[in-house]
Amino acid sequence: MATIGFIGLGNMGGPMAINLLKAGHEVNAFDLSQAALDTVAAEGGHAAASAVEAATGADFIVSMLPAGVHVEGLYQTGAAPLFDVISKDALIIDSSTIDAATAQRVSAAANERGLSFIDAPVSGGVGGAVAGTLAFMVGATEAQFAKAKPILDCMGKNIFHAGQSGAGQIAKACNNMLLSILMAGTSEALNMGMKNGLDPAVLSEIMKQSSGNNWALQVYNPVPDVMAGVPSSNGYQGGFQVDLMFKDLGLAMELSQQSNSPVPMGSAARSLFSLHKSKGNGGLDFSSVIKLYQDS
Repeated sequence: MATIGFIGLGNMGGPMAINLLKAGHEVNAFDLSQAALDTVAAEGGHAAASAVEAATGADFIVSMLPAGVHVEGLYQTGAAPLFDVISKDALIIDSSTIDAATAQRVSAAANERGLSFIDAPVSGGVGGAVAGTLAFMVGATEAQFAKAKPILDCMGKNIFHAGQSGAGQIAKACNNMLLSILMAGTSEALNMGMKNGLDPAVLSEIMKQSSGNNWALQVYNPVPDVMAGVPSSNGYQGGFQVDLMFKDLGLAMELSQQSNSPVPMGSAARSLFSLHKSKGNGGLDFSSVIKLYQDS
């Protein structure tokens, strides 16, 4: 079993760290939130006093942070950069969702110091983090991916080698842009059906068995009480927040501009989520975008 330094114990990171503990690994965890640290410590993890303490002597370092600036600060530019203390035999696995350029830049800086850094963002939401069924999209060399996979298997069900450094972030941006489009389109169709007198549960089943079938209909219906155990049936609490979807769509728009890729539907989806966010719904699950249609 490995010694793992885990930094960032939020809604996703906390359950991921706990799944590593359940798999028998030693986890030295750090987060700015004492409550988050206490939760992991209660499951057998060690609550480190700092990120440096969590990373020192670790075989693997896993980070789950809000944005690229935090990742760069943690490893390179902060007051106590982890690159100064991480063993050259260790593998750094950054599961934050950030821009590909930052991931590539931090990876290159790690390489210059004889260290190994890979990007491995996730899909699957809080439910997937708790259940250990996340999908990981990994940007790494073949050797790095082979070394990381046994660790990622403890936290996820589908582990993909997307390509070289930054490829995981590119794959994540593409996936979440498509997800936003699917959720917005599903919400439009269901709302139109309800406005014309259809039962949303019946309409959902019709579309699931027809050519309109998609992930939102299958496992994440946006209409309350059509499906049990999803955020829409819990006041749109939990799941993947509108704020995070808006952030990820911003990363997708940056990527589209850098590569001169036309994304008219992605741009439209970002406008919809921006409007929904502006109405004070940033903390709700992203499936709550259906409320935007209902309110109008």
